[in-house]
Amino acid sequence: MEKFNSTDEILDYAIKAEQEAINFYSDLYNRTNSENMKLAYREFILEEKSHRDKLQTLKDEGTLSGIELKKVTDLKISDYMVEKQIHDEMDYQDSLEVAMLREKAAYKLYTDLAEIADTEELKALFSYLAMEEAKHKLKFETEYDDNVMQEN
Repeated sequence: MEKFNSTDEILDYAIKAEQEAINFYSDLYNRTNSENMKLAYREFILEEKSHRDKLQTLKDEGTLSGIELKKVTDLKISDYMVEKQIHDEMDYQDSLEVAMLREKAAYKLYTDLAEIADTEELKALFSYLAMEEAKHKLKFETEYDDNVMQEN
């Protein structure tokens, strides 16, 4: 993990990570022919934009409200996958695997940021974002379980 010298540096790092997620899901959206996955990617793009905007609001205004934390189930499917690279010939299974691994990494990022946050509000925000990334991962794991593992 990068060393941060201020709350603003942490927020800038997280905002950049959310923008990278927006770009990632936009790329997957443009690559897939599956209408179900297009819908899922569109939802994730909107959610990642919402996360980015919440982080930006906290940075700009110094406060944020309306964060609710809930436990999210982990199917742990991605725990047994190796890293995959994005490429032009990615099939449905490949794109799900890449997405699961990215969401797992995003969850870890926000969990780690929550641990080093210096205010309760920042801890709550990063915990909330970790939970959101866990929900994304669950959605991909469920899709993988239903449509890939059942076929094999």
